[in-house]
Amino acid sequence: MQQEFNDPLWRTVLSGAQMLFVAFGALVLMPLITGLDPNVALFTAGLGTILFQIVTGRQVPVFLASSFAFITPIILAKGQFGLAATMGGVMAAGFVYTFLGLAVKIKGTGFIDRLLPPVVIGPVIISIGLAMAPIAANMAMGKAGDGAELIHYQTAMMISMPALLTTLIVAVFGKGIFRLVPIISGVLVGFAMAFYFGVVDTAKIAAAPWFAIPHFTAPEFNWQAILF
Repeated sequence: MQQEFNDPLWRTVLSGAQMLFVAFGALVLMPLITGLDPNVALFTAGLGTILFQIVTGRQVPVFLASSFAFITPIILAKGQFGLAATMGGVMAAGFVYTFLGLAVKIKGTGFIDRLLPPVVIGPVIISIGLAMAPIAANMAMGKAGDGAELIHYQTAMMISMPALLTTLIVAVFGKGIFRLVPIISGVLVGFAMAFYFGVVDTAKIAAAPWFAIPHFTAPEFNWQAILF
């Protein structure tokens, strides 16, 4: 058993599983914040991940999820142009990503490094993190992203704090294979605490259909929304 866990394949599986948990949270949170359909995000992320693994020959244990960089533009574009035009703008951004990928494959990463040096990328990442910090704090306190209370404060803290402490302890003091899974450890502890305090609603899980078609929105290509 010890030899199996020391096998690189197990490390790849664990790394991929942890990436799945991390990306899944972001994947569902992003459409909830922007008012989009999480089921569509799940479907497209799964399809995109399958295509990514096929193209890369399964060399990277990655699960593709939502980009938090799009949260503010999507919210503003929805209010100004509507959902369909906003989806058209998102598709146009996806095509730009594709063309940039082809350019990197042909020319290498040199022009990207010149166009977007660390001094530019760093502040963008910092601003995204600072914008998400209040949402994370609200969720830890049992509130929605807009501050509306979902769970009593004390109950929420009894769930979120053990999960956070478990993640930190495993990340800092974990040995061997356990050091690879701090996020999974925190998720398991958080779910166990949520189940203990009766926060997990199994009735909705039981009532949910096994198979359902997501509510797709046909994109509308509006030049103003695309440029926005």
